[in-house]
Amino acid sequence: MPSRTSATSAKAVRAAGKSSPSRKPGKGKLPGKKREFPWALLGAGVAIVALIGLLAYSLVPKYLDQAAIREAQTDLKEWVPSKENQDPSAKIEGVVKQDYPAGLHVTSAQRVAYDKAPAYGGPHDGAWANCTGTVYAKPIRMENAVHSLEHGAVWIAYNPDKVDAAGVEKLSNFVKGRQYSLMSPYPGLDAPIALQSWGHQLKLDSADDARIKQFISALRENPYAYPEVGASCSNPIFDANNPPPFDPAPYGPEAVPMDGKGLTQDQSELGGGTGLPGLPGGLQLPGTQPAGQ
Repeated sequence: MPSRTSATSAKAVRAAGKSSPSRKPGKGKLPGKKREFPWALLGAGVAIVALIGLLAYSLVPKYLDQAAIREAQTDLKEWVPSKENQDPSAKIEGVVKQDYPAGLHVTSAQRVAYDKAPAYGGPHDGAWANCTGTVYAKPIRMENAVHSLEHGAVWIAYNPDKVDAAGVEKLSNFVKGRQYSLMSPYPGLDAPIALQSWGHQLKLDSADDARIKQFISALRENPYAYPEVGASCSNPIFDANNPPPFDPAPYGPEAVPMDGKGLTQDQSELGGGTGLPGLPGGLQLPGTQPAGQ
C-alpha cells in the first residue's frame, strides 16, 4: 500500500502537468540572434566582378588591336629582299614598275606634272612627308609623299569613298608607328587602294588582299630599290595634323615636267642604291645640272 507521502507527490505532479501549457516541438530552444545576410561581403564581390569586367572591356580590345598590328607588321620572310633576290616584288601579280630620276627638288610653291596617280617617283618637294608610321587623316601633297618614297618608305593611299571604316583600320595596322611607312586618303583614286614605293605601284580592291603584306615586305626600306639609302623618315616640321594639302586641280603649263628639265640634281641623294633604277648611282641625267652649278 503506497505511503501518504507518495500519493501526495503523485497528485502534485499531475496538477503541475495540467497547469503547464503544452509545448510544441522546437519551442523549448533558447531564443538566439536573428541571422543577418552578409550584404557587405556580397557588395564587395559585386564590385570585384564589375572591376574585372571593366578591365576586360578596356584591355581585351587593346590587346587584340596590338596583336593585329604585330601580325600586320611582321614581314613575310619569303618576300624580304636579299643580295640574291633584290626585288621580290617582281613576283607579285599586279605590280607595275617605272624608272625615275632621283634628287630633283621643287619648292613648296611648285607642282610637278606627275604622269601617275598617285605618283611613285620623279621630281618632288625638298621636304618629305613624315613617314615614321604616320597615318594621315587628311589627303597630303603628292610632291611631299614622293620624297618619302625616295627615302625608302611605302605609302598606302586609299579612296575614302571606296574603303569603309573597317578597311581603313585594317590598312592602318600595316603603318601605325612603323618606320618608313605612311598612309593617307587620296580622293578620286581610280582604285580603292594603291601602294607606292619608289618606282613601284600596286593597286588593289580590298584591304584583305594578301599582296599588301607581300609588297611591304619586299619594298619597305629595300636598299636595292630606292635612291636615298640611310635617309631618315622623321620630319618634325611636317605637320601630320595639318599637312600641305593635296591639290586635285589639273596641272598648268607652269608645272615642272617629269624629266625634271631645268632642275639641279642633288648628288647627295644618290649615294645609296641608284639615282635611277638600273643605272649607276649618281649618274647625271640629260637636261640637269650638277648641284652647285
